[in-house]
Amino acid sequence: MRRNIEFNADGVKLRGWFYKPKEGKGPFPTIILAHGFSGVKEMSLDDYAEVFVAAGMCALVYDNRCLGASDGKPRGEIDPTWQRRDYRTAITYAQTLRDVDKNRIGIWGTSYTGGTVCAVAAMDRRVKAVVSQVPFMVGHKNFQQFLPIDGVVPFQQMLDEDRLRRVRGEKSKVMKICTLDPTEPHVFPGEKTYNYIQHYVKKDPKCTWKNQVTLRSIEYMQEYDVSSFMERISPTPLLMIVAEADTTTPADIALECYAKVPGPKKLLVVKSDHYAAYIEKFAETSAAARDFFVENLA
Repeated sequence: MRRNIEFNADGVKLRGWFYKPKEGKGPFPTIILAHGFSGVKEMSLDDYAEVFVAAGMCALVYDNRCLGASDGKPRGEIDPTWQRRDYRTAITYAQTLRDVDKNRIGIWGTSYTGGTVCAVAAMDRRVKAVVSQVPFMVGHKNFQQFLPIDGVVPFQQMLDEDRLRRVRGEKSKVMKICTLDPTEPHVFPGEKTYNYIQHYVKKDPKCTWKNQVTLRSIEYMQEYDVSSFMERISPTPLLMIVAEADTTTPADIALECYAKVPGPKKLLVVKSDHYAAYIEKFAETSAAARDFFVENLA
C-alpha cells in the first residue's frame, strides 16, 4: 500500500510516502498531505492517509522542506511561502504518477498548513477539494492571543536582534519548539504541545522530528496571513475543521476567515482542544475529511 517517494521542489528534494488502494482499478482520486509548523509525517499523517486509502483514494504524504526526511537548509527553517509553493509542486509530481487521476486532486492541511492549503486552493484550480483542519490563519492576530502583554516587547526585541545577526552574515538563532521548563525560551508554551509531540516521538523511535526552529521562522509566522485568499477559494469546495477549545490556533480567527468564503463550504466544530483533533478526536476528524473528499472527488 505504501512506498517511499521523493521529488524535486525547485532544487530541494522533498521526501515522503505514496499510498494506493489495495483494490480497484486506477487512476484514483488523490489527496496530498503535509503537516503543520514543525510537524513531520510520522505524527499522524500516516493514520489520515490510511483512512483515505481505505475509501479508495491515493494519498501523497511528504515532509516540508528543512524538516524531517526532506532536504533543505537551514534545518528547522519554516517558510510558509515556500510551503505553499511546495504543495503546488507536490500536485504536479502526483499528476505524473500512473495511479493518480490528475483531474481529481484534493489537498489536506492542519494547523500551519491548514491555512496554507486555503491559499493554495485559491491559487491553483487543479485542486478540486480542500480540507483545512484546526488552521493557523492570521499570524499577528494569533500572537495577540498567544503572547502575554508583558512578553510582547521582549519578543520583538529578540526578533530584531536576530535580524541584526543575519545582517552581519551570521546564522539565525534556533529556539526550542516546546519544553516543560517555563523558564527556557520556546515557541509553544504549556504541556499540551509537549505531550502531543512526545506521544509520537516515544511511539516511533525513527521519528525524525527535531525540537528546534529558527527565529527567522517566527518572524515569518508573524507575517503569515491567508485571510485575503479566502474569498478566492470558491468554487473549490472547502471543509474547515475547528476545535472549540483551541488556544494554539484560536477558533474565532479561523471562523472569521471561513465566513469570507462564498461557498461551497462545510464546517465541523469538534469539542476538543487543538491537539485532541489528532488523537482523541481522530476518528471524527478523519472520517469527516474522508467523506468530504469522497463526495467531491467521486
